[in-house]
Amino acid sequence: MKLPIVLVAVLLAVAGQAAAVSKDVEALLDGVGQIAAPGVPGPLCVFGDQAAPVVAGAEGGAVRQAVVAAARMGSGRVVAFGHPGYLDRGALAKDDTGRLMVNAVRWAAGSAGAPGNARVAVHKQPALVEFLREQGIKAEPLEGAGWAEKLGAFGVLCLSPASLATDADIAAVSRFVTEGGGLIAGDLGWGWLQLNPGKTLLADHQGNRLLAPAGIVWADGTLTTTAGSGYTAKVAPPELCHAGRALDALAAQAAGKAPLTPEDAAEATAVLTRAARSLPAGDKLLAPRLRRLGDESKAGAVPTARRPLTMKDPLARLLLTLQLEEINRLTPEQVKAHPAATEFPGAVPADAPRVTQTIEVDTAVPGWHSTGLYAAPGEAITVEAPEGAASRKLAVRIGAHTDSLWGLDSWQRAPEVCRALPLAKPVTRAASAFGGLVYVEAPDRGATGVVSVKIGGAVAAPYYVLGKTDLAEWRSKTRLRAAPWAELATAKVILTLPSRAVRGLEDPEGLMKFWDAVLDCCAELAAMPLDRRRPERYVTDVQISAGYMHSGYPIMTLLDMPEVMVDKARMTSNGHGGVWGLWHEMGHNHQSSVWTFDGTGEVTENLFTLYVFDKACGHPQSAFDRVTGQRVGKRRTAYVAGGAKFEEWKKDPFLGLQMYVQLQEAFGWDAYKKVFAEYRALARTERPKTDDEKRDQWMVRFSRAVGKNLGPFFQAWGVPTSEKARASIADLAPWMPEDFPPRQP
Repeated sequence: MKLPIVLVAVLLAVAGQAAAVSKDVEALLDGVGQIAAPGVPGPLCVFGDQAAPVVAGAEGGAVRQAVVAAARMGSGRVVAFGHPGYLDRGALAKDDTGRLMVNAVRWAAGSAGAPGNARVAVHKQPALVEFLREQGIKAEPLEGAGWAEKLGAFGVLCLSPASLATDADIAAVSRFVTEGGGLIAGDLGWGWLQLNPGKTLLADHQGNRLLAPAGIVWADGTLTTTAGSGYTAKVAPPELCHAGRALDALAAQAAGKAPLTPEDAAEATAVLTRAARSLPAGDKLLAPRLRRLGDESKAGAVPTARRPLTMKDPLARLLLTLQLEEINRLTPEQVKAHPAATEFPGAVPADAPRVTQTIEVDTAVPGWHSTGLYAAPGEAITVEAPEGAASRKLAVRIGAHTDSLWGLDSWQRAPEVCRALPLAKPVTRAASAFGGLVYVEAPDRGATGVVSVKIGGAVAAPYYVLGKTDLAEWRSKTRLRAAPWAELATAKVILTLPSRAVRGLEDPEGLMKFWDAVLDCCAELAAMPLDRRRPERYVTDVQISAGYMHSGYPIMTLLDMPEVMVDKARMTSNGHGGVWGLWHEMGHNHQSSVWTFDGTGEVTENLFTLYVFDKACGHPQSAFDRVTGQRVGKRRTAYVAGGAKFEEWKKDPFLGLQMYVQLQEAFGWDAYKKVFAEYRALARTERPKTDDEKRDQWMVRFSRAVGKNLGPFFQAWGVPTSEKARASIADLAPWMPEDFPPRQP
């Protein structure tokens, strides 16, 4: 059968483009085996027909995402890097990064005449100017007023897109490239987001506005290395690392033409999920195809705990991703409840009264300010703030479940269910397709003072505040409020729980006084004030981003914990049923890097775990077989008999904890408090910076605090310290625990 002439022409054109792109990548990687990883680079989303991943980094398991990409853009050429550090001396001096940069400049200049003769403009990157000149390239700094108007005299421009200060600059650089100029650009998606709160990579990032037409954008997320401390260039990025190819592959699988292996399906799904979250609203290269495939798919995009969306459901995951991104672009009045909201966080009864309430926000307290209100899924609320509130950088947040699940292989809920908007105007409308508890956010170190914020259109939630909520009203009315999520609060800690967990709670006062005691224990041991700048938070969730629990603001845990967290008797009974984890994660929030060295990240926080059990729960460490007992003794004996190897010690947190427990048993908790207080008082210049310094200071400071030479004790455990540090405590009497080191049988 003969193919139509037009179709043959199209196929030949596509084949020609692919061949040209392949030659481009080959030219860029000439003599390049490995490149550096400055800082923590982020991914580039590659989706244009004439764009290609050049070097890939790892993003969870076997998934690869581009860290360097190249594209033809009009008559010009572009090379993009996933970190601005690639334009600096540090990275250029490592591995073959400098060779790649030289190749990139010469390749980009190929469209502007003879590569060796092209003038190269470098905008606000002085180290790159010096480097390129050393390589025989005609590099010149180009800065000052009207710099972009002078681009016509150059063949290549090197910059970080963050330095493009105006729309006119972006337009000028775009014209320069499309008319035949070359561009070398380095930026970092996640870093830009941190520096530009309230803005998005899709709509606001200068580099994405510039290069989206070429099919390359900077995306959120981080990449891990693939070869030592950098990225290998010897292994070509997977074909499915290109979002367009990944879409072709998923479409073919959906049509039953070419089944994907589990590994390829995971790669394609991850790459397309990233693309769907990164494409600007006006994209005409990939977005129309994504929407069409999503519309044609009959996959259900409603993840649940019983039927999660996994990598085996790529179209459903892609459809849900598209839905979430489109929701983010809607005005509050356009937002509707997402079908998945009924499952999580939950629905609000249609007949539940919508209320208006004024909240007093003390902006001296940073973070989330609970309101006791709940926004129903798909319903807009109104937030009124006084004139001048915008200068305080306040925001309204809907939803406490801030853990992002994008990187997980299985979604038991939508991977993103919260919404936050700045209170930039006297009246702000806000809505979430998933609904959630309503908060007013205050920035850290912002302007202080009390601000009255009026919120309308929300539903009252069960909300108990120690010392403020009337107990009789709690029992008769407050705990029965219709919202699906509740909060129990003090000035020191706030618990976010499903409302079902508090419906039968008779004594919230006694419960929250116990929780205050837990927080006070942590403050006492850390030698910090009992009164806190802001309350710590625990939020329960159907699924979290990492582990069974994790620390942070908020501390996150799963839905098997709410009944435990409201049961004082259960929490004080023993360390089982997840209670150890509750104190463990709070310990992480009080852990300090100045006295935590490599190998003790999962050790020193458990000092707080043990202290809480001892002082708040009445269970000394001897009550826990993971801390003391025959099994622990055998492990310690085997470790010493094996030569007390520090590398082994660092890999076994409960073995490492034994060393700290021995010190506590001999010298008591007051010794720890004294040493921690000493660290808190240190001037910045006195704080240890390296692991060697941290181990030395820990040994010396603890020795001085207890009046004993702990040098032999550290040596018996195999924990390295310097001869100088040991000599500094030689005037103290040596100390060793009884029966330690253990005698060999």
